[in-house]
Amino acid sequence: MTQTEKDFIRRLSSMGLSLTEDQLAGFRTYYENLTEWNRVMNLTAITEEEDVYTKHFLDCLSLVRIVSRETMRGKRMIDVGTGAGFPGLVLAIAFPDMEVTLMDSLNKRIRFLDDTAEKLGLSNVRTIHARAEELARDKRHRETYDLCCSRAVASAAVLSEYCLPFIRKGGLFAAYKSEKAEQELEEGKRAIQILGGRVERTESFVLPETDYGRTLVLIRKVKETPGRYPRKAGTPAKDPIR
Repeated sequence: MTQTEKDFIRRLSSMGLSLTEDQLAGFRTYYENLTEWNRVMNLTAITEEEDVYTKHFLDCLSLVRIVSRETMRGKRMIDVGTGAGFPGLVLAIAFPDMEVTLMDSLNKRIRFLDDTAEKLGLSNVRTIHARAEELARDKRHRETYDLCCSRAVASAAVLSEYCLPFIRKGGLFAAYKSEKAEQELEEGKRAIQILGGRVERTESFVLPETDYGRTLVLIRKVKETPGRYPRKAGTPAKDPIR
């Protein structure tokens, strides 16, 4: 076991999480496959072992600070704009009883995710190549998920239009934001309300034994999203709901 893995285990423990040997081996495989694929395509600018384990793996798992393990158990989750699988694939390894859908608009990322999931032998993961604005209009996906997570770089208003249409009434949307999310949330407050959401909780913190800050925003779906949302592809980013 490397020092990085020992540090990872200790930091997870401080968040109340533990991993089996198989899960720890899964993260090792994930890291190795990520760096291998990253040589030929741009998946992440973060490639050093310590940084990947901390700024990707540990950060993704910090979701347990606002969504309890019990809340996630047996639930259907979608990761919108998953990229290299952050946070969805990380959560699928740590919580194998959760059904995880990884959605991304770039097919080359989907190929990486499929390859990684196969190497990991994960049976609780499926991938979808699509844009959020289009997939959220598919009745097989619209308002069918218990939980939506996104670590994508977009404002709260834009992310809410991408994500809230996927969530059933009573479900949750967890957004990974920077330390300074207050102004962004204030600007996106109307959009969240229109789309059927209500901010339930925000928590800002520093990852254990690091100087890496994160804010998690938890939004509860309190009513159905109006049928006109999401708007056509590209519109949410160009013209956010004000």
